[in-house]
Amino acid sequence: MIKNIVIKTNPNDNVAIVANHAGLKRGAIVLTGIVLEEDIPMGHKVCLQTLNVGDAVIRYGQTIGFANKIIEKGSWINESNISLPQPPNLEEIPYLKSEFSTPKPLEGYTFKGYRNLDGSVGTKNLLGITTSVQCVAGITNFIENKIRKELLPLYPNVDEVVAFNHSYGCGIAIDAPAAIIPIRTIKHIAQNPNFGGEIMIIGLGCEKLRPERLLPDAYNQFSINSSQSSILYLQDESFEGFYEMVDGIMEMAERHLKKLNQRKRETCSVADLVVGMQCGGSDAFSGLTGNPVSGFAADLIVKAGGTVFFSEVTEVRDAVHLLVPRCESEEVAQKLKDEMAWYDNYLNQGNADRSANTTPGNKGGGLSNIVEKALGSIVKSGTSPIVDVISPGEKILKKGLNFVATPASDFVCGTLQLAAGMNMHVFITGRGTPYGLNMVPVIKVSSNTKLANRWHDLIDFDAGPVAFGQKTIEEMGWELFHLILEIASGNKKVATDKLGLYNDLVLFNPGPLT
Repeated sequence: MIKNIVIKTNPNDNVAIVANHAGLKRGAIVLTGIVLEEDIPMGHKVCLQTLNVGDAVIRYGQTIGFANKIIEKGSWINESNISLPQPPNLEEIPYLKSEFSTPKPLEGYTFKGYRNLDGSVGTKNLLGITTSVQCVAGITNFIENKIRKELLPLYPNVDEVVAFNHSYGCGIAIDAPAAIIPIRTIKHIAQNPNFGGEIMIIGLGCEKLRPERLLPDAYNQFSINSSQSSILYLQDESFEGFYEMVDGIMEMAERHLKKLNQRKRETCSVADLVVGMQCGGSDAFSGLTGNPVSGFAADLIVKAGGTVFFSEVTEVRDAVHLLVPRCESEEVAQKLKDEMAWYDNYLNQGNADRSANTTPGNKGGGLSNIVEKALGSIVKSGTSPIVDVISPGEKILKKGLNFVATPASDFVCGTLQLAAGMNMHVFITGRGTPYGLNMVPVIKVSSNTKLANRWHDLIDFDAGPVAFGQKTIEEMGWELFHLILEIASGNKKVATDKLGLYNDLVLFNPGPLT
């Protein structure tokens, strides 16, 4: 006989999550004799005590809303019968310096990676083609296919060629303050560790975003040799027609491929990993299974000296009061609050409210509002102190746990995490998404076994057993940690790489168009 299973996340909760894959029917008895007043789907909340109007609805030991009508014990709690609380007031969140215990370093774990001259390490060996303006996208798509067919077979140590096309570069207010975000994003993606330091930029010639601005700071931007080896303009008058442009790009690509082909995997410390944590298509199980399992793995990476970051401002904002005490200094705490305030202002300019974040799919998976979603989302950061906060498009500067400020949109967040320097990506989902990036391996973690079984060839790791007590968060966290090392070493491929499923990168551009 199948048991009626509901899960409380905290002893103080007055709701529990239905765990049964088929949901529970009216009349089902749960916990200590609570009788369901109606059918409740999987992942949705059952009320554990009668609530009057205005009473707090509590999950994770935190208020996620207030009853907007009398809710009887055993009833289904969802977005229709609770109201949204106000977000934490940023100015009123105090910073009280925590006494962080120094964990015992995690030693003896390595992976096979591609070491770069700047000290970074790649998990792939890619020829990256950066563009300075959307106008050249047609030719870069053409050349990407041509390189793949004609040149890559000659350079077997190079995994792939990837072109970063985007909608930026011209028709923009290039000197507007917010323009720095897309510009530095493009610049820093070109420096991703998986490109091996080989910068190849295709420009048109008349665009506002000058390709020279996309060169690394270490380059001598006034050096003719540096520019010639890294930048090609299609409007160069030495080209007669399309095919001479193509020949010029192919020659440039071959110079870079010769260098990339010399790269070999070597033993690297976990301290060389830079892992971006992200979730999308979340459900009520995300905060119970996938996110805490990923958070445990994140703590292991940090203990081993590596770098982890989490993002998604609107999925942090309503739980930021729980993160401020985890900042290692008052300066970092203020940077975190400043990023929240910047995004508050950005949303206000667009007349958007924070409730817009929670999607129909999130609600279908049992998440009633952005507060509940945020409380589950931040768990993927683990428990390590936050050592730094990075603005959109910037690169990380410190090892350890970082917060990289990004929108919550999956593909925009992924784009900014690439710019921050990640060489591995962990993506947690409850509802399912074919999301993938061609520049880094994306480990897809499912929050529930129902999804993992249905999407057996799209999901890389199922955290669902945690929900039924079949495995612990610690056990599955170690399993995910070992999987990260195997994939970083090239010993295993993630589903998106096997199937060739990749999203376009999308720039975050809060600046004006002209």
